[in-house]
Amino acid sequence: MNLTYVPLLYIQRELQGLPRNYERFQQYLRTIIKADGSDVELVPMLAMNPMGKDHVTARLDELLGFKADEIGAQAAAEAVAATADVPGGFKAALVVVDDAGGGWTNRWSYEFNLRVPSPGHKRFWVTEYLWSSEEHTPHSVRRTMLRAVYRTAYAIVHGTPGNLRQLMKQEGAAMSRAGCTAPTLDQEDLEYTRQVIEPHLDASDMPTCIACLFGDDAGKTLGFTPRGLSPWAGVALALHDAGRN
Repeated sequence: MNLTYVPLLYIQRELQGLPRNYERFQQYLRTIIKADGSDVELVPMLAMNPMGKDHVTARLDELLGFKADEIGAQAAAEAVAATADVPGGFKAALVVVDDAGGGWTNRWSYEFNLRVPSPGHKRFWVTEYLWSSEEHTPHSVRRTMLRAVYRTAYAIVHGTPGNLRQLMKQEGAAMSRAGCTAPTLDQEDLEYTRQVIEPHLDASDMPTCIACLFGDDAGKTLGFTPRGLSPWAGVALALHDAGRN
């Protein structure tokens, strides 16, 4: 697999530096759309909040301070070397997404969509989100980018996941290969989570998948039925099971 890493964090920061008014929004549109207006050029930036407040600026400054885009590019190159036998060529990027004060952004629908990659789509980028509500480190950024690449490689080889079982296998494989060590659950919660999720493994609907992957708190933000699951329960189980294989 071939990747061209596109550094978007500095572009985001430039937009953040503009007064938070209609002109900033217009500049955002001019930035992400092709010059001829035919399509979106910087697709990952569709997920950003163009009217982000000061907390987004602070997060971008933090990331730029430790050269997160350079780390992302290095991680992408590392993963490309490890997926040389996987076909396809894509652009890759990291983007800050505002889940702390963005208004229109529901984190969990975005998290779900990231996990259903469509490498055959003309707009597809290998993308990961850096959430405005979270602190980031060089180490976490590296693993985040690696996970995105390995997720894409897995989807190319095995197909886009169509149900919860396939989603969990994909995520477990991608996280394990990227060296992720979180999220985790204690042994009792792991076994409880397995029992709750087992009847739903063939489910393909978003409400069930989001509730099982991300837990009750995530599902409640979208009005989905609680399952009695801890935060990130299904993802933690997927990582645990991938480590045992």
